[in-house]
Amino acid sequence: MDLERLKQARRTVTGMKQTQKAVENGKVEHVFIARNADERVTRPVLEICAQKGIPVTMVETMAELGKACCIKVQAAMAAVLAED
Repeated sequence: MDLERLKQARRTVTGMKQTQKAVENGKVEHVFIARNADERVTRPVLEICAQKGIPVTMVETMAELGKACCIKVQAAMAAVLAED
């Protein structure tokens, strides 16, 4: 899945805390993680995604991910929420 899906998604979350919480609660369809984000931040979410079978797309930079999320700051991760 590419960043276009994230840009066009109706429901998303951005940032480590919100993404991790949504993943733990089973509300996520797909996760995007920046390659240049700190591994201490990304590893727990990657592990949960692997356990739950949630697909993950790696994005080159935090700046690129932030731009895709339509925010003016960098983002370590973001997720597309599952439709109810």
